[in-house]
Parts: sequence; structure tokens; C-alpha cells
Amino acid sequence: MTARLTVTITEIARRAGVNKSTVSRALSGSSEVGGDTIARIRSIAEDLGYMRDHAAASLRTGRSGALGVLVPRVTDYVLASIYEGVTQVAHAAGYATLVSDTEDDPQLRMSQLQTLLARRVEGFVICDARLDGDEVVATLERRRHPYVLANRRLHGQPGVTTDDVAGGRLAGSHLHSLGHRRVGVLAGPEFTSTGVERAFGFADAFRAAGVLTDPRLVVSSSNSAEGGYAAMRELLERDPRITGVFATNDFAAIGAMGAAREAGRRVGGDLALVGYNDIPLAQYLPIPLTSVKSATVQMGELAARQLLTMILDENPDRSAELLGPELVVRESTMRA
Repeated sequence: MTARLTVTITEIARRAGVNKSTVSRALSGSSEVGGDTIARIRSIAEDLGYMRDHAAASLRTGRSGALGVLVPRVTDYVLASIYEGVTQVAHAAGYATLVSDTEDDPQLRMSQLQTLLARRVEGFVICDARLDGDEVVATLERRRHPYVLANRRLHGQPGVTTDDVAGGRLAGSHLHSLGHRRVGVLAGPEFTSTGVERAFGFADAFRAAGVLTDPRLVVSSSNSAEGGYAAMRELLERDPRITGVFATNDFAAIGAMGAAREAGRRVGGDLALVGYNDIPLAQYLPIPLTSVKSATVQMGELAARQLLTMILDENPDRSAELLGPELVVRESTMRA
């Protein structure tokens, strides 16, 4: 094993009867080396057990062949799906991916960013953008380092996200069409575009129908079952008579189901509930959850393609693309 790890380009060059620069270009897949020569050199390298030193190659070329992905929680199904889309495109293009869990903490985000920059990561997919002043985006902007946003968006920044205002409108129009007028919202954190825009779209749908929603019945919640449970309890304390609730995240909606049950409310009976993202679990709950579907894997794929364009193109695409949401109706909603 030790002998295999110490195989050098010099030894491969001697065996192949070529110079070291030819070996280096052949192992990198350079078009300057003929196909037969590349095949012969790679065969010799494989026989000798040669392993390329990526760190040394990075120092020579200034390129690491790696993309960084910042997510607030690696355990979140939505974020994992976006990351799946990123890795599929990245790996097909010959890039590795490095994911960092930032926990939505501003200091940790900057620390993770600096760690990945030190590893010469060539570009970033940022899934944890913040509305309250995003130092990560500002830093990359100053350094002219390629990045795109996914999951959350910031005005004027490149990326791929769901049209969350439209998604909120779908939820609002659905509950209004069923006759609900006393409604509440479990909104995400106030520093996230997803929470703000989904809640805005929901209220806008009622406003367009001539009904003003009560701003007191919009409660901030973390995107978790625990957060949804706590927010739902607070919402029912503010107005026990509400008949419809929109949770801007499916996990928050699941937590809300538990709080509603404890309060003697029956989801799908005397209380309608709509979630967001349409995670696979939503359809298998004891009371299947109506949810706004977002194309998370596709979002990751498109974001990765846009990032690779930025890295490789002198005139990169810095547009912001919005993917259309879709309402999936199930048993958790009913007529008021």
C-alpha cells in the first residue's frame, strides 16, 4: 500500500517514454495530448496505483474542482433535495461538492465560508440567504467570487428559487374558495424570503378577493415540527375560532397538527391546514396534508448549471429564475 501512495508522475513518464508535462496533461484530460497517448498513460498510472494529489494540483492551477454549498440544516428534506440536484450536475461536470451546515447563524455562516474559500472552492450555491443583511453574499460580491442562490432569494441576486409569492397565493385562493375567512399563518423566520413572500402571497390572495386578513394572526415559526407546534399553540390562543391555517413549511404544518389536536381541533374536520413544499411524508400522514409543491431537485440542478456557467464563461448568466409552484390538494382542507 505504501508503494502505491508514493508513485510519482516521473515514474509514469519513464514507463510511458514521455516527459512529465505530457503525463500531467494526459491525466488532466487535456486536448493537447492524443487519445491513444492518454489511454496508455492512464493505463500505466492505474497499474502503478497512482493517486493524484488534488491539493498540489489546486496550488498549481488555482482551481480545486470543487463547489461549496451552504445550507441552514443538512437534515432538512427540502435542502437535502436541493443538494441532490446540485451534486448530480456537479459530478457530471467533474466537480466535487462540499456542503456546510450553517444553522442559520450569521457568525457560523462566515466561518464556514472562510473555511471553504481557504480550500479554493470555485463557486458557491447559497441556500441560507438572509434578508437582514447578508455578509456572506456581500463578501463574495466584493471578491468577485462566483455564487448563486437557491431555496431563498435576495433582490437583484442571481439564483433559482420557487416563486413563493405565487405559492402563497395558491394557498390563500384555495382556502378562500372553500369559504374560510378567519385564517392564520405560521410564517417562517422573518429574515427568510420564503417565510416573508409566502405569507405575503397568502394575504394578497384574500386581499384580491376583497377580504383583509388579520396581521395579528401571522405568527413567526422555525421551519420545524417543534416550531410549528409552538406557533400553532400561540395562534389558537390569539383566536380559537380560526377555521383555516397556512403553514409556510410542511414540517411546521406537521407540528401544527399536534397542537391542533391538543386544543380539540380536528384537521380536515373543523380546521383546514395547508403546508408548503409537498415533502413525500405529506401524503402519508394520518390526515394527508394539502401542500404547495416546489421543484426542489430541479432547483438544485438549475442552480448548479448557472454556477458552472459563471465559473467557466467570461459573460456569465446572473439572472434570477423563479420556478412555478403547484397546489396539491388532500384531506387536510375542507369547506368551512
